[in-house]
Amino acid sequence: MANCPACGYENIDGVDTCERCESPMAFLSKPQPKSWIERSILKDQIAALCPRKPLIVSPATPVADVLKIMVEKKIGCVLIVENEKASGIFSERDALMRLGADYAALTSRPISDFMTPNPETVMLNDRIAFALHKMDLGGYRHIPVLDEGKVVGVISVRDILRYIAEDLIAPGAVNA
Repeated sequence: MANCPACGYENIDGVDTCERCESPMAFLSKPQPKSWIERSILKDQIAALCPRKPLIVSPATPVADVLKIMVEKKIGCVLIVENEKASGIFSERDALMRLGADYAALTSRPISDFMTPNPETVMLNDRIAFALHKMDLGGYRHIPVLDEGKVVGVISVRDILRYIAEDLIAPGAVNA
């Protein structure tokens, strides 16, 4: 329960306005960071992760070519882009779950048959916490990054963990 700061009425957690006096209460439900790491994740933008330039293929690219590229470049996903828009994403998980043991029979098929269509995206100036939230809710390990509507990068859970370890914990350990 959340008490209204204006009148003291006990409201249900998460309400936007007090049921008694209609005072705004939305600010009470904002997450409050408990540490400097949480504060940084809530404050810092995705640009701080230095999103990697994505590997882009067309929807007609054969599965075998995409898998060969992923192995050679040691990357976990490719973006399928059509008309400068991300129409899909194909990841290691897609390879395992959608191709599986039938891989040999599917190598000449287009990647568009196996991609995850219409991937969730984030903007370069969104907060890292927003990306984590989307990734958690959707079960994604990779998410495309847009700037002014165009794909400019891709981030992964590993990028976020690296950011926490290198950019937050290492300097923070000296200052703590």
